[in-house]
Amino acid sequence: MRIIGVDPGSVKTGVGIIDVQGSRIRHVYHAMIRTGKGEFDERLFLLYAGLSKIIAEFKPESAAIEDVFVSKNVSSALKLGQARGALVAACGFHGLRVTAYSPTTVKQSVVGFGRADKDQVGHMVRMLLHPPEPCPEDAADALAVAICHAHHSPMQKLAEKK
Repeated sequence: MRIIGVDPGSVKTGVGIIDVQGSRIRHVYHAMIRTGKGEFDERLFLLYAGLSKIIAEFKPESAAIEDVFVSKNVSSALKLGQARGALVAACGFHGLRVTAYSPTTVKQSVVGFGRADKDQVGHMVRMLLHPPEPCPEDAADALAVAICHAHHSPMQKLAEKK
């Protein structure tokens, strides 16, 4: 099964793709979608188009996205929610059902500790996947979301039973 993981952001979004076969997980691709600081509606389009292009190229079978972290800044939370919506729409356009995971669940799945910091998550992603090139923080987070989905996906659990 090929899984795409997404770590949403309105300025930069991490994307990670893995292949899962039984208990084996293999790195396929990681990238950042950078929108810059232009008009917000243009940034939403760039997120949609950028993720759509990656999905069309790598043809994942399943998608996972990190839930929006609610901060004290309401304006930032709303923008992040809209960015996440554009990314979910891109997945839906390509026929992918999206599963959402909380940041705590992602960290627990990858590091074993729900309050792990970004350095710990990045370290475990490198240890598990051995990406061929350096992995930016947000791309490592996206790969962690994909790994989390591999551990929690009902389709994966069915494959392991066979």
